Amino acid sequence: MLIANARMYAVTPKVRDAWRALFDWAGRHAGVSLSYIDHAAPAPLEELWARDDLAAAFMCGYPFAMAAPKPRIVAAPIPSQPRYRGAAVYCTDFVVRADSPYQTLGDTFGGRIGWTVLHSQSGFNAVRRHLLDHRSKGSKQLYAQSIGPLVTPRTLIQAVLDRMIDVGPLDSFVHDLLIRHEPDTAAQLRTVESTAMTPIPPLIASPSTPLATVERLRRSLLAASTDPEAAPLLEDLLLAGFAVVDPADYDRLVTQAREAEGAGYSLPA
Repeated sequence: MLIANARMYAVTPKVRDAWRALFDWAGRHAGVSLSYIDHAAPAPLEELWARDDLAAAFMCGYPFAMAAPKPRIVAAPIPSQPRYRGAAVYCTDFVVRADSPYQTLGDTFGGRIGWTVLHSQSGFNAVRRHLLDHRSKGSKQLYAQSIGPLVTPRTLIQAVLDRMIDVGPLDSFVHDLLIRHEPDTAAQLRTVESTAMTPIPPLIASPSTPLATVERLRRSLLAASTDPEAAPLLEDLLLAGFAVVDPADYDRLVTQAREAEGAGYSLPA
């Protein structure tokens, strides 16, 4: 039995159930027996990614680019919101409390910034690279405090709402799903700036998962956008469909990390 998991984007129980239903649909149409597991926080995502029975699990693009051996990419989601322009991309939203006085990212400089984990693209690596451009224009240290690891987007959101931090990085697709499915929480947040788009976390299978199995699941997911049964699930998950992506597309995330580290910017600060 192979497993599926969507923890990175299972932002509420309802959303998790929609992912579970979508993977069930994909497995049935592909002729692949899938078992959905939660692997809920605080269980490390690295333990999930290291399993040898993965058939479809989201993996952050930054650790994917550095992984050896490389997991097999099944497909990548295409978010349906207009800002993604029909591509399998995402960004990081810098969020503050909605009632805060901050109107721009620059307004938060000198305060406290949070981050999730060292291996996160949206919650760490993209943050460093984006701030590097601001940093080159003035002070080498933009913030008085850099607070992390906060581990999960949910913990980071709570840190913003509790005023533990003034600004924090939020995966834009997580943010969109939160706006759709937990609007009361989302209404307490406000985006002051966003990073450039980068390749979105792909669905991966273990390196040992048979290539034929991966290909069947890929064909199934690519057909989801035209299947009447899958359509309402995609709508709930704010997806236009899935795309085939080149593993080499994620190498640019390692380049971003090297640029930040080469400039002596080891932490967002």
